[in-house]
Amino acid sequence: MTGRTVSIFGGAHIDRRARISGVTAPGSSNPGTWFEEAGGGGFNAARNLARLGLEVRMISPRGGDAAGETVALAATAAGVIDCPFIFLDRQTPSYTAILENDGNLVIALADMDLYRLFSPRRLQQRAMREIVSESDLIVTDANLPQETLASLIGRATQESKPVAAIAISPAKVVRLAASLSGLSFLFMNEAEARALTGSDGADAAEWPALLRAAGLSGGVITRGGKPAIAFQGGQTVTVAPPTLDTLGDVTGAGDALAAGFLSAFLRGEPLDLCLRCGVAAAGITVRSPLAVSEKMSLGMLEEAIRLVPPAEILS
Repeated sequence: MTGRTVSIFGGAHIDRRARISGVTAPGSSNPGTWFEEAGGGGFNAARNLARLGLEVRMISPRGGDAAGETVALAATAAGVIDCPFIFLDRQTPSYTAILENDGNLVIALADMDLYRLFSPRRLQQRAMREIVSESDLIVTDANLPQETLASLIGRATQESKPVAAIAISPAKVVRLAASLSGLSFLFMNEAEARALTGSDGADAAEWPALLRAAGLSGGVITRGGKPAIAFQGGQTVTVAPPTLDTLGDVTGAGDALAAGFLSAFLRGEPLDLCLRCGVAAAGITVRSPLAVSEKMSLGMLEEAIRLVPPAEILS
């Protein structure tokens, strides 16, 4: 995969996660453990893609604080080319999550105000224009302001660059609603698909048609332990995740799925194999206590994909 360059715009911040030790008791104090690491949807995908052999640039706002240094060190460790906008008088954004003992999310708080300062004007800088024109793929997440997302996707489309996006949350994915026609793929879960389409999608097979009607030509919908769905053009496939003997932490699983999928996409693989690679990458991640598994590599992905069932072709 040498020579293939991915540029990622979006979240690169601090993730703080508390994990409850026993049965969750709402409304009261719960014993547990606390963990902190670099994270962010775009940054998680960036580090996974770098570990899978791609040249990856990360472009994100950051504060001039110790948390910003933590993010920079994590980028270096993963082999990501770090291209931050640093605001010396601001704090680096953070995401704080409370997890149940089995790793599932109870509630989370996102302190992301700094991302509002990533305005479309910054994309006009010569360095940013060159990054877009020199990339084989542009990836963004919905942490950025709506107008910045629209400007980035529009510029990439003018340059005939494929663009993929990560939904992040139901509240944030709607920032992409006006730009769906410029995306090659959008990675989302069912809650985010509902926010985007205004539909419940009672039957999983309905999601591709609903999202196409909203203007999206390609996407991936994850459904927890149920089969993931991918569509592109008129083709739709599903892949069931393999049963896991251990579950570390679901944080970062969706970002890893996006990275695994996109690494296969850049190799020119068909849609069904792209989705199987994504599901395999997510499986590697949920076995790890980290949002980006240190074991992620092309060799590990090749091993993990053997555990993933063949895709079912729906259309």
